Amino acid sequence: MEFIHLITGSAGTLLSYLIPFIFVLTIVVFFHELGHFLVARWCGVSVSVFSVGFGPEIVGFNDRRGTRWRLSIIPLGGYVRFIDDENAASIPDSAAPKNVPGGFQTASVWRRIAIVAAGPVANFILAIVIFATLFATAGRYVMSADVDSVRPGSAAAEAGIQPGDRILKIDGVEIDSFTQMQRIVSGNADRPLEIVLLRAGREMTVTATPQYQEIKDRFGNVQRVGLLGISRNPSPDDIVRTRAGPLEAVWMGVEETWFVIDRTFSYLGGIIMGRESADQLGGPIRIAQVSGQVASVGILALINMSAILSVSIGLLNLFPVPMLDGGHLLFYGIEAARGRPLSQRVLDIGYRIGLALVLMLMIFATWNDLIQLSIL
Repeated sequence: MEFIHLITGSAGTLLSYLIPFIFVLTIVVFFHELGHFLVARWCGVSVSVFSVGFGPEIVGFNDRRGTRWRLSIIPLGGYVRFIDDENAASIPDSAAPKNVPGGFQTASVWRRIAIVAAGPVANFILAIVIFATLFATAGRYVMSADVDSVRPGSAAAEAGIQPGDRILKIDGVEIDSFTQMQRIVSGNADRPLEIVLLRAGREMTVTATPQYQEIKDRFGNVQRVGLLGISRNPSPDDIVRTRAGPLEAVWMGVEETWFVIDRTFSYLGGIIMGRESADQLGGPIRIAQVSGQVASVGILALINMSAILSVSIGLLNLFPVPMLDGGHLLFYGIEAARGRPLSQRVLDIGYRIGLALVLMLMIFATWNDLIQLSIL
């Protein structure tokens, strides 16, 4: 009986990660590929396959224009294949006749650029729509950026911040909530911040440098963030739920999307400069784990994670690496500048390098995932 319980318990845990993971990734991948598909149709390029997932087809159908819509067995991405593509990476089919009507490779370079860019753009639009919808319907809980306590020896204590102060601005950015203050501080470790605060009715300015510290979230995941060392102990009356109007919600959705982009680039820049550790980079296993954890909080949290992942996938695809959308855009940009495409030999070398880079990134991310899960 104990053995059966162990198996069923493990299966239940696996499903609690797998189902939210497939839900989130399917939404994000579908809209990414839909961006490619819609702009391709608009540009007169024929699509032979629209697939969510890779590998053998689970279920599918043909639309009236001959596109095969399919759901495939490996839920780790998707692709749109044009009629003159050799494979899902839109590498030209050398065996296909030249000047195929409705072909992608024979479309003008500007149309190809628009089609390729449409995928990441669709990811950003999806994120903005999700964030805006959540701000307008579920709203958000806000509490003022008051200081209730200061940890001795912390960056805040060294800067002279005291209990009873209220944070008004950080580096010129007006602070409207404690959460906003935490976001700015967490992403600026080891960087001096000019803080305007209100004390006993008077404004004063101090400079504080958030310190890198490791913290655990509610699920036990460890993150390295910047901390000032101040805390808030609010009463129920201090927390206010606000909902945004339609236009305000859209603008807030844009700001939230930009926040994710900015934090991503800050983190990558930190890795390059040696300030951040690359062990925070995660792959499919980490996404599945976090999806299951977030799903346990509620459906709204999972939808919010879909928006964050959508931004991340949009950014990843814009990296100038052959095999990714950014690599195609790099090649097409060079073609537009020179007035003629790169040679097939150069393209083949580029695609091989791109494939090697993508595989190395996947192996590294998966290794990080296994280390974080203490499997290795």
